Amino acid sequence: MNQKVIINNLTIDGLNFHEDTVTKEGKELHKVSFDFKVKHDDYHDITTLLYQNDFLVKVPDKNLRFSATIYNYSTSITNLYEENAVGDFKLELVEKA
Repeated sequence: MNQKVIINNLTIDGLNFHEDTVTKEGKELHKVSFDFKVKHDDYHDITTLLYQNDFLVKVPDKNLRFSATIYNYSTSITNLYEENAVGDFKLELVEKA
């Protein structure tokens, strides 16, 4: 399922969106996972955002809104500085306890 995901006011077209919960310190926490494409032109903005690891996540169509950190992250490419390069990113965000 595709889903619009907003992370700190940056809108991402999430592919293969999945919503789940995890238990941490006895508390049920929201977890969302999705894939997304990153183009050469957006690489710097995306990676700068991800390095912050302190997010306000909103998924409007699911009425979700929570503070989160990265639970898991991967990318298909490490050098998106080449013109016309596109990378596949996978991101899992978990609600802060």
